Amino acid sequence: MKNIFIIPVLFFAPQIKAQTNIICTNNTAEQVMLGNYVPSDFSSTVPIDQYDAIIQGIESEINADSLKAYIIKMASFSNRNTGADTISTTTGIGAARRWVYNKFEQFSAANENRLLPSYLQFDQMICGFPQHRNIFAVLPGTDVADNKIILIEGHIDSRCEVLCDILCLAEGVEDNASGSALVLELARVMSKYTFKNTLVFMLTIGEEQGLYGANAFSTYAVNQGINIEAVLNNDVVGGITCGETSSPPSCPGLNDIDSTQIRFFTYGGFNSAHKQLARFVKLEYTEELLDIVEVPMTITIMASEDRVGRGGDHIPFRQDGFTAMRFTAANEHGDASLGVGYTDHQHTSDDILGVDTTGDMVIDSFFVDFNYLARNTVINGVGAAMAAIGPYQPDFAMNTFDGPGFIIKIIDQTQYATYRVGIRTLTNDWDSVYTITGILDTIYPPVAAMYYVSVASVDSDGIESLFSKEFAVDFDELGIVEELPVKTGVQLLQNKPNPFDESTIIGVLCPTGIKYQSAFIIIRDVQGKEIERLPIVLENEVSEVTYNHGYGKTGIYTYTLVVDGNEISTLRMIFAN
Repeated sequence: MKNIFIIPVLFFAPQIKAQTNIICTNNTAEQVMLGNYVPSDFSSTVPIDQYDAIIQGIESEINADSLKAYIIKMASFSNRNTGADTISTTTGIGAARRWVYNKFEQFSAANENRLLPSYLQFDQMICGFPQHRNIFAVLPGTDVADNKIILIEGHIDSRCEVLCDILCLAEGVEDNASGSALVLELARVMSKYTFKNTLVFMLTIGEEQGLYGANAFSTYAVNQGINIEAVLNNDVVGGITCGETSSPPSCPGLNDIDSTQIRFFTYGGFNSAHKQLARFVKLEYTEELLDIVEVPMTITIMASEDRVGRGGDHIPFRQDGFTAMRFTAANEHGDASLGVGYTDHQHTSDDILGVDTTGDMVIDSFFVDFNYLARNTVINGVGAAMAAIGPYQPDFAMNTFDGPGFIIKIIDQTQYATYRVGIRTLTNDWDSVYTITGILDTIYPPVAAMYYVSVASVDSDGIESLFSKEFAVDFDELGIVEELPVKTGVQLLQNKPNPFDESTIIGVLCPTGIKYQSAFIIIRDVQGKEIERLPIVLENEVSEVTYNHGYGKTGIYTYTLVVDGNEISTLRMIFAN
């Protein structure tokens, strides 16, 4: 039997922030996010706070026609570029953000004025304009002591081929009126319910020029001490048609249709809070929705943080230490490369509602599937809702013994009767989720060489918390690898997933205090030809590097760990997608 010890792992890097004079225009909304409020001041006359009623309400009340109406309205502003017109009442970003603010006010008025609309104003020169505003609305939670924030967001700005073209037609329907409509619809539906944690619904600006609106809110949260528990970023979530190009991980090819899959992008591999959030949202869909929805959805947890060479609003939050994930449609119409011969819609004037195929001047073929978008909205809403009403997250210790087996001991948040244990091997998802009784229990999983284990609390209603950090268990070594015994070498781990999507994560088990000059992974094809060389930093934990192998790759490849010029170990990986 071996003891395990906790080593904190940081998954973010510092980033230079350029925004200044960041101001929340609604002081009440700000005080709620800070926890300086009396929850009863925002209580419903008849609170609806039972999780089953909330889930059923979200599933039944999300409306494809509402989403369609929002998108049609956003398209009518013609150009929502970050630097576009702020004076007109009918076109430009100013008209668009005032319309969104007014929608938040309408939703609030329909629900006893519990939803608090606000702008987050910040100064930064973007596309020739010095000041910009995110639009958001705050739904106060009932737990001031915990005072955690669940943030659902998407960017409202659009663009054409030229980054700061404020005069072109830039309806930005797929990118990203689809994500903006999702956020609005969740604000409409969820503001009638009562949650333990505060919910924030936000549309950001400046995403296309450099994630500036998300940067501003994340910086504001850090500076003010706002406790963001989870960020659900929605960007390109309504289209179902594959373009001729798309950013890897890509879709199969021109005009391929996928209306039953949504992709989750998150940072990291082992012990990533961001991957844990994605797994939690998928678990809630699987256990709370899958049996009652008319059209089942496939949720794919991707290996990488975003598509290759691309980025989204979840990244600034992750860089500031907040847990964040991105929702993106399975198929995208373009990779935004905008080069010679580029014919896809993304980042062009062709990102429009659809086309008239009958000549009657009425659009009858839409580029966004509103029913698909509604299904993605429900997945978002239920994931956010369960995170906002669940119990406190536990911490745990673990021992192993030959068998193999685990002894789980809860060491923090021990007040709950049951806990759930997520166990995975070589995929991004859990292979199994067990339920244990009390603070000390034993689990006998199927035999595997390597396990990754985490735990969630379960309250009296059967609702689980977000899952804890992971421990890695190597039964080849018969011990816990998060703090390794002193060894002379390193151990190359099996890649994961194998196969799964267009990226895979290669891990290395490192001895404590390893000293070396250089380390890298060599990827070779079956003939032994070197395909790629990936630098890797070896640290006192499971060190990882992501290999983007591309869409449609098939066959057997090898990967070799090289440390200071010596080939340490070689393993095989199989691609079949």
